[in-house]
Amino acid sequence: MKIAAACEGTNITGHFGHCENFMIFSAEGTTVKDAVSVPNPGHRPGFLPNYLHGLGVNVIISGGMGSGAIDIFNDLKIEVITGASGDARTAAERYLKGELKSSGSVCHEHQHKDTCGG
Repeated sequence: MKIAAACEGTNITGHFGHCENFMIFSAEGTTVKDAVSVPNPGHRPGFLPNYLHGLGVNVIISGGMGSGAIDIFNDLKIEVITGASGDARTAAERYLKGELKSSGSVCHEHQHKDTCGG
């Protein structure tokens, strides 16, 4: 299983599309086996969900995310967890233990990107 977290460094960011990087965690069972940081290749409508799908991601964790991205992830059968914050590895570990649930935080307007997920 691969879990991606939209990050600024190793911390989950409030807005998926404008993150600095994605932390990609490979997991077996309830254990994170390894992690790699992948730079965000750029925010374009519909691009990032397909990009992460191409990397084999099964779950995406973010503070907030637009409804268009959520719809694409759902179509790709990638689970979306929003409303997360803090250390990305901790969030991935919590997800694997069944302790991290989505708050359903949806960003509706890009001009408010700095307040998404709050």
